[in-house]
Amino acid sequence: MQLNLTLQNRSYQEPLLFEYQRMINAGYVGRDQEVVRKYIAELKAKGIPGPKTTPVLFPVNPRALVLDEDIEVYGDRTAGEVEYVLLIKDVDTIYVGMGSDHTDRLLEETDIPRSKQICPNVMCATVWPLADVEEHWDDLTFDSQVVKGGKTYANQDGRLETIMNPASLMDFTRSKVGDDLNGTLIFSGTVGTVSGKYIYGERFIAHLRDPILDRSLGVNYGVHPLN
Repeated sequence: MQLNLTLQNRSYQEPLLFEYQRMINAGYVGRDQEVVRKYIAELKAKGIPGPKTTPVLFPVNPRALVLDEDIEVYGDRTAGEVEYVLLIKDVDTIYVGMGSDHTDRLLEETDIPRSKQICPNVMCATVWPLADVEEHWDDLTFDSQVVKGGKTYANQDGRLETIMNPASLMDFTRSKVGDDLNGTLIFSGTVGTVSGKYIYGERFIAHLRDPILDRSLGVNYGVHPLN
């Protein structure tokens, strides 16, 4: 499978054709795993099953990746979540993008892996070389908003220092799937919502921001429940 992307370097940009064979969604990736365990306990108290160990990886159909401005979903209880995306060509060539692991929240209450399969992963069409941001990685931030009934609501707001960095995420992934990550896309996992609740709206907007190099990546897509 191939993606026609734009590679944005520090001083110029150029077309990038990225070939991939595998896509993985990570979850429960907070650097403070004690906070993660407390969150899982809260979910369990609500009757929502959580993983026995964390972090966790979910294999996702690699064809369920879109760069579209609109997606169709099943039902009206789905929500996006902002994540960074690693695009691994080989050990020496790695790019950073951003996207949304759009998830069916109703199905998530009973079957988390299936909830990741029923909705597409959405990704922006521009990426950065990982080498451009590695030294100031923890300064990067991401945020998301949901448009509902024509009104825009703050959904997420956090710093990447609170979740696993690329090196740790790739090391963890290798420990589970093997050393060869060539041609792999990894969605990073995310931070909690501002309100502690999901907002089900008709549009999802998200950004990954680099304050040091003064630039950002973003997605902005409509969400359309199937009739």
